[in-house]
Amino acid sequence: MADPKRWQIGLVGYGEVGRILAEDLRQQDIKVSAYDIKLGSEQGASLKQHAAEFGVALAASHAELAAKSDFLISAVTASQAVPVAKACAAALNQGTWFLDFNSASPGAKQRAAALIDGGGGRYVEGAVMTSVPPYRIKVPLLLGGPGAREIEPLLNAIGFAAKVASDELGVSSAVKMCRSIMIKGLEAMVIESFTTARAYGVEDAVLASLAETFPGINWEKQGAYFFQRVIEHGRRRAEEVREVAETVREAGLTPWSAQGTAERQAWVADLADERLFGARGTKEFARSADWRTEADRILAKIKR
Repeated sequence: MADPKRWQIGLVGYGEVGRILAEDLRQQDIKVSAYDIKLGSEQGASLKQHAAEFGVALAASHAELAAKSDFLISAVTASQAVPVAKACAAALNQGTWFLDFNSASPGAKQRAAALIDGGGGRYVEGAVMTSVPPYRIKVPLLLGGPGAREIEPLLNAIGFAAKVASDELGVSSAVKMCRSIMIKGLEAMVIESFTTARAYGVEDAVLASLAETFPGINWEKQGAYFFQRVIEHGRRRAEEVREVAETVREAGLTPWSAQGTAERQAWVADLADERLFGARGTKEFARSADWRTEADRILAKIKR
């Protein structure tokens, strides 16, 4: 296992992040397998098509994937971080690396680590510090845990941009979660502020005021980006912010802001599930540059 390019890498979760990692790893001729609970759903056909296109072998279960992997990456929704660790732990080969890529609280990471290490694996905490798509495999990644320093150069050798934050579990996730209070909260506030401003017909004045206070931000462009990211990924973001709220509770504070952010993100996700914003995942949908169109759709919905 000295040469990471000869690893058999297993991806638990074949959503947007899992597919991006698979593509970048396969470009290096690294063997990649994957498992996703959605393989058996109506979304499974598109996942199978993607896997066939990029030469990714699909496993039938968590256990099957764990048993044949030298290195596992868990990239699932936040609420599934610990259940996935539990599902993989019993089937791990001794010494198998397990990189937890999920946006979970420090406490959840510690519980997942106990399961993986108890099954003979080697758990490493990973905290993804910004949106994956623009950076792909080179997204800034903070590592934590006893094995972090050993795996850092191995990960970077296959294209990751990993950096050790701490030998202690939970530190990397704490950085990620505290950042998310701001970033995911700002997304929710922009949607709430801009949509309300649109309802009163004062959006241009609000944007001008924001530009005067924060001249370094293009609020028109940033607003469009926030609307689209939440519309497309609000469900996942809501789960992450619930983990953020748990992180705040673990620190002894009441997560008023995080709770409100999670509710707003989930609310937009519900609207997206109703196809209020059109066909999800289409190129036109994902790249809309006009937040006003989306705000008008929201306003039309709530006024019915």
